Amino acid sequence: MSTNNTTTSAYTDFHLQFIAGEWQTGKDDSSNTNTNPYNGDTLVEIQQATKGQLNEAYDAATQAQEAWAKQTPATRAAVLYKVVNILDQRQEEIVDWLIKESGSTRIKAMVEFSATRAITLEAATFPNRVHGEIRPSNTPGKENFIYREPIGVVAVISPWNFPLHLTQRSIAPALALGNAVVLKPASDTPVTGGLLLAKVFEEAGLPKGLLNVVVGSGSEIGDAIVEHKAPSLVSFTGSTSVGKHIGELANGGEYIKQVALELGGNSPFVVLKDADIEQAVKAAAFGKFLHQGQICIAINRVIVEDEIYDDFVERFLAHVKTLNVGDPNKQDTAVGPIINEKQVKSLKEKIAKAQEEGAKMILSGEIQGQVVPPHIFTEVTREMDLSRNEVFGPLVGIIRAKDEDDALSIANDSMYGLSSAVFTADMQKGLRFARGIRAGMTHINDISVNDESNTPFGGEKNSGIGRFNGEWVLEEFTRTHWISMQNEPREYPF
Repeated sequence: MSTNNTTTSAYTDFHLQFIAGEWQTGKDDSSNTNTNPYNGDTLVEIQQATKGQLNEAYDAATQAQEAWAKQTPATRAAVLYKVVNILDQRQEEIVDWLIKESGSTRIKAMVEFSATRAITLEAATFPNRVHGEIRPSNTPGKENFIYREPIGVVAVISPWNFPLHLTQRSIAPALALGNAVVLKPASDTPVTGGLLLAKVFEEAGLPKGLLNVVVGSGSEIGDAIVEHKAPSLVSFTGSTSVGKHIGELANGGEYIKQVALELGGNSPFVVLKDADIEQAVKAAAFGKFLHQGQICIAINRVIVEDEIYDDFVERFLAHVKTLNVGDPNKQDTAVGPIINEKQVKSLKEKIAKAQEEGAKMILSGEIQGQVVPPHIFTEVTREMDLSRNEVFGPLVGIIRAKDEDDALSIANDSMYGLSSAVFTADMQKGLRFARGIRAGMTHINDISVNDESNTPFGGEKNSGIGRFNGEWVLEEFTRTHWISMQNEPREYPF
């Protein structure tokens, strides 16, 4: 993979909106001050978009989509392959933006870049993978044709934690399958969550109007992007509370839309008594503290069988103490900054709540600015806030399970069901245990943080609706059209 940027000029003008194929100034009275979460430096000041500009984006998307859907599969695939080439050429530029805008450590930024590249490469195959069927009929002389067609215009609302990947995960498949997109990136990451990708697709030659990036306040365009008549599908990644609101808007207004919702998680990481404890410790540390735990599929609860609980805690504590905390741009930093002050305040409240409820804090550290060091709690029970709710930060509670059955009961005792993991030396036992977990994804002898472009990504219960990646996303971003053909006159009863 090339990392040579010597002949490529860096992208500029991120203070502008990308609407109808043109870079234009936002017309709202408010502005978005985009800052570096580690040092507070201002990266760019963006004049925000109005509802009128959102309407302009939807009009352009609607107009451009019909012609794009008629393009050959090879034409659409070629644009996606070109995007992959541009990503490769601009790798260091993109990684740098992920570090300074989203607070990604360099390790996490590279993980995210690789995932973004992989889903783009996978999406480039979609134009040639979507297909219909011919089904028999019980009516004499009839043929049934089932077509898979573009769904039309897709609204994408993307998050700040993996902004590049979780945006591209929706827009690349949508565009590959003949749709147009109107994107609202998270306010904390408007560049890596949208404007940077708009630059890449523009450079790749995507026709005007097919991708629109509208940076605006939630009060101005948050509901409007869902309620507008143009989108047939709303793809949202974020919190469960906001996802519920989007679901209500999409199905309770004048225009009913389909939704693809990837929401909150409360991933259990189960360590059974026959597990390789040292390997489980290393996995738990990486799966919990990667990107400061600000990942929907990050380990949220560590559940350990009683027989090895004390040994696991001792080794886990020793290992986490070795993690470097601070500047995300340093190669060896494991834990960088939290995205914003609001999230830091929430984590401070969770630390206080855990202690109030009786959890024992065995590791802490001074919070400096938006850098929160790892906090480890033992004597945590399933009823505590640390167990019940998504943490989204470098705090972790370790729960003692009486036995394997108790561990499974604790793992399933959640309103969420996104990802999960179990460690054991017995793979058959691991498979049996994994199948007992009510979640969209379970990983045996690995972390809950896994995402591959050719496997189904999504959750159960309050963790969302639908699946991303591979052939599963083909279902999300296309519509089914049954067309029957009566080849000979049919007799009707009257």
